[in-house]
Amino acid sequence: MHVDGYIEVTGGKVWYQKFDNGTGETPVIILHGGPGSSGYSLQGLKELAAERPVILYDQLGCGKSERPTDKSLWRIERFVEELAQVRQALNLDEVHILGHSWGTTLAAAYCLTRPSGVKSVIFSSPCLSAPLWEQDQKRNLQKLPIEIQETIQRCEENGTTDSAEFTEAIEVFNKHFVCRIPKPEHLRQGAQFRNPEIYNIMWGPSEFIVKGNLKTFDCTSRLKEITCPTLYTCGRFDEATPETTEYYSNQTPNSQLHVFENSAHMPYLEEEEEYLRVIGSFLREN
Repeated sequence: MHVDGYIEVTGGKVWYQKFDNGTGETPVIILHGGPGSSGYSLQGLKELAAERPVILYDQLGCGKSERPTDKSLWRIERFVEELAQVRQALNLDEVHILGHSWGTTLAAAYCLTRPSGVKSVIFSSPCLSAPLWEQDQKRNLQKLPIEIQETIQRCEENGTTDSAEFTEAIEVFNKHFVCRIPKPEHLRQGAQFRNPEIYNIMWGPSEFIVKGNLKTFDCTSRLKEITCPTLYTCGRFDEATPETTEYYSNQTPNSQLHVFENSAHMPYLEEEEEYLRVIGSFLREN
């Protein structure tokens, strides 16, 4: 069974989908990346509904959700509040949480408000510290041809991150560290679901230097407070590096780590079957 609809949250309405085969198991709610992308690329995770209800929603401002123009809405505290409102509207008394990329930032910030009924959390390609993310991307850049590094650096310094040469250089970075397979056609069509303004306000003009309001976000010292069963995953070639992901896992008391050997930042596309297997078995155990 598939239902979709809108939920009132602070600032507007968000669009959600629920996939439910009537198994009666604890639902899993999916938090997409960005900030300002959408649940569009994560549609494949509805396969998890063979065993439990799956809820995907587009965070306010992107995807099929409303796009209010009030810039003060684009801060992490409101997204945390939004998640609580979505849970309440859908009566998710007990829930598993799976966040991907910025969705892990949101998941961690939410879990640190001590909500009840979170049975487990999955941090998929995590970003739990903006400063660490920045350091990791500097290191990743150094693995690329020198002219690519120089182009990216020059465009950042000159504020020409909307130029064709920057776009081409970023393509090279993405092929190494974001998605190592040819982008599926449906993802190319998904660009309209993004909202670059939110990304810009919260993160900045590019992956590499955080200039937005998440600049100082770093919850590593509080990961010990997340005591429910926790799974960290990343790709071997991920922007969210295996080293940093393992470091987060080591700070989290009841956690385990899985690295997808043939993936970068999108193992749910790059190794779809393996991703579903690993996530599915973790959810079953918990």
